[in-house]
Amino acid sequence: MVNYTWSVSRMDCYPEMQSFADVVFCVHWQLVGVDGDYSGSVCSTCTVPVPGDPFTPYADLTQEQVLGWIWANGVDKDSAEAAVAGQIENQKNPPVVSPPLPWAA
Repeated sequence: MVNYTWSVSRMDCYPEMQSFADVVFCVHWQLVGVDGDYSGSVCSTCTVPVPGDPFTPYADLTQEQVLGWIWANGVDKDSAEAAVAGQIENQKNPPVVSPPLPWAA
């Protein structure tokens, strides 16, 4: 069974917009999946509408809230997790192998 961990590594902000400070417009995210000794990951960015409605001050944002933004703005959670699961499955059962040459000792 794959255990998934979603995280936000960085948020790009406008210093000031419509009288708000540190307005997030781009979220850098990563998904890591682990199944025993096997792991896979994907990472990307997602643009989010600015300023959010209702606006939450930067210092009050939570990772859960920001992850909700990316899932609502184009990041398909199920597809990302399926991609990571596919990476892990390919490690467990490689679709292509390169055995040693039969004449090599």
